[in-house]
Amino acid sequence: MSKQGSAIRGLVFAVTVTAAVPAMATAGDLRDISVGMAISSVPDAGYINLTCVGEKTHRLADWAQWQACQAGPDQLRGIRFEYDRESGREGTMVGGHPAILTVMIDKDAKIAALMIETDPKARLYLRKKAFLLGLQARSRYGEDGWTCSKAQPGADKQEVGGVFVDEKCTKTTDGRTVEIERHLYREPNKELKDMTDETRITIRRAGS
Repeated sequence: MSKQGSAIRGLVFAVTVTAAVPAMATAGDLRDISVGMAISSVPDAGYINLTCVGEKTHRLADWAQWQACQAGPDQLRGIRFEYDRESGREGTMVGGHPAILTVMIDKDAKIAALMIETDPKARLYLRKKAFLLGLQARSRYGEDGWTCSKAQPGADKQEVGGVFVDEKCTKTTDGRTVEIERHLYREPNKELKDMTDETRITIRRAGS
């Protein structure tokens, strides 16, 4: 194994066994954004690069232009957004992890869902910790009451540094359903630096 591979394995293992789990946002589901709130209540200040998601993507000047985005089959309109560095935030980070953020807006101009995904293009030293964001989310919404399904290592998915994570957990609480997917594994035909290491968090209104 190369020195780089050994270093990555050691770093992943060290992160797994020693990392503290800092809290995520406390005011809303994500800073001042909460599922169920009116999109008009989200401030324009502090958010940049509002972009419609879907087949037709284009930039919006502010949240008020949400109807310019194309509705999907579920009749929701998606807007991807970033944090404004000038507001004092260190880029688009959630719980210390570079993230891709998306809100889904219903026909009544309310936020029906919020998606938080770790950024696969982040630098390796940050990306190697991506699977830990799911633990932070579980702590944010309470450790009890989760229903989880977990896969085991196999021929197509192997451990990284003795650690393997391939799970999905869901919980309904406070009028919202939270789904957390965490993955940490290596495919045998890929280099260790190209391991799968990610968290996806989807928060929906319960019943949506």
